[in-house]
Amino acid sequence: MKGELETMITRHGEWRDNRLAIATVIRTWGSAPRPVGSHMLIHDDGRFEGSVSGGCVEGDVLHAASEVIADGRYRRLRFGVENETAWQAGLPCGGEIEILVQPVGPDGFPPSLFAAINAARRSGEKLFTATDLGSGVTRIAQSSDEAGWINRYEPPRRLLIVGAVQIAQSLARIAAEIDIAPVIIDPRAAFLTEDRFPDVTRDDRWPDEAIAAHKPDARTAIVVLSHDPKIDDPALIAALATPASYIAALGSRKSHAARLERLHDAGVNDSDLQRIDGPAGLDIGSVGPAEIALSIAAGMVAAFAQKSP
Repeated sequence: MKGELETMITRHGEWRDNRLAIATVIRTWGSAPRPVGSHMLIHDDGRFEGSVSGGCVEGDVLHAASEVIADGRYRRLRFGVENETAWQAGLPCGGEIEILVQPVGPDGFPPSLFAAINAARRSGEKLFTATDLGSGVTRIAQSSDEAGWINRYEPPRRLLIVGAVQIAQSLARIAAEIDIAPVIIDPRAAFLTEDRFPDVTRDDRWPDEAIAAHKPDARTAIVVLSHDPKIDDPALIAALATPASYIAALGSRKSHAARLERLHDAGVNDSDLQRIDGPAGLDIGSVGPAEIALSIAAGMVAAFAQKSP
């Protein structure tokens, strides 16, 4: 599974020998359905990846993209409550969006930017681009202070999952789908196998060592799932020493209360203990590993949203 931006980068790699256009949300007002910076990549045969409105105006964007591909000139589109097309498309709630549609090429969005964005994401770095709205040409910017319309590409948020259990399998897939990069941490070789966690970063160090090595920041969540205090407790102590935005532990209320007592006895103060979401996740009446993973993912997303600037 891949996040939306990574999927679009992959699709560009598959389509790069064809004529393409890229649509980008450059301004929003009111209750716009997609945030500024959202992309949609369009193939000249009409296939596309990504979204600029969640479906409301994609038909009009596809039409504009076909014109951009044909003549090589960018288009700026605006949809809102005063626009009859937008009413028909489903934006009568007060939201307005402005979309830039560019050719993928030197006179618009250079193909090299896809590789640059991908490299920045892989290295955990931010990347800024600046677009001259007069010429429709985008370039890499050194900072957000440069002239032009600035788009910022953040590296994926991260999820450190301690305990390679069945819930972790579902949680890793959900995280990847919403552009949160999962890492599975478990010193038990029988649990941490490629067959059980294909295409997921696996770390077989003891959790306190592994967590310290991954250097969690505010764009990181840490969830412990092993049910083994020898694994979970050191992981939580290490997690609480970081600025991670979401720290959670699986277990019943009774087992969580016992866990808090152990951690308190180990020297963790009360304010830090309150950072632990336990039992992990939102109470949605989860039954079974996949639903429990969904509830944990929901709690994680809510925590990230609360910490967003």
